[in-house]
Amino acid sequence: MDTLVFLGTGDSLGVPRVYCDCPVCSEARGTGRNRRFRSSALVQTPEGDLLIDCGPDWTAQMEAIGKRTLSHALITHPHHDHIAGLPEWLDACRWTGQRGTVYAPAAVFATIRRQYPWLESRLDYVPNDEGMTFGGWSIRPWEVCHGKNGTSFAYLFEKNGFRWAYCSDAIRLTDEQKKPIHQLDLLVLGTNYYKEEADPASRSVYDMTEAAELIREVNPKFVLFTHMSYGVDIGAKYELPPNAELAVFGRKIMLS
Repeated sequence: MDTLVFLGTGDSLGVPRVYCDCPVCSEARGTGRNRRFRSSALVQTPEGDLLIDCGPDWTAQMEAIGKRTLSHALITHPHHDHIAGLPEWLDACRWTGQRGTVYAPAAVFATIRRQYPWLESRLDYVPNDEGMTFGGWSIRPWEVCHGKNGTSFAYLFEKNGFRWAYCSDAIRLTDEQKKPIHQLDLLVLGTNYYKEEADPASRSVYDMTEAAELIREVNPKFVLFTHMSYGVDIGAKYELPPNAELAVFGRKIMLS
């Protein structure tokens, strides 16, 4: 059976912040319930595993789940917290004599090539603008609003009647951008805070109160929030939609 495993549920800087002594960061240094790697997930299928995003915590994430090799990765957008692990993956491929395959829209590869021009020595880039298949899943990217950070890509997965989407970095989706997430079996959605007070023009990801409105509109069966900042306490009793929960490292979801 296919499974989604959360390897990271943190925002672009992770939790704890090295400079911060707030209750959430302090707890993260202790029991670690709030310790959060940068957002990433693993789609496990009988035909192989597909990593979603390869950020700067890639090595720690791989070690934490006891995984020593990686063959395939899917990238949502070329920001540091989603691609900075690619050089480490390349190094692993070099030492093991393997090659890796990276899937992303062509525009994402254009930025990765500028930032890491040496990666194609061991990583093969496969543009997926028109969609792709992996492990029996039909996978389609679509561009979404990422607020002050421009745009990102979300992915719609479909297999045997099960539909789910991964949308980690988005805000203020247009009606057109919302179309793929209507009536899903599962929606993975990025939410930096429960209620973010920052200037709207400076923001780039939904908060949980805004996400609740979106959930009422698109009506998924189940929702898991990811990409959470140090403003989110896993132990808090937030007022959430009844079908929404906060994702944590290692959480496994059956995709059927």
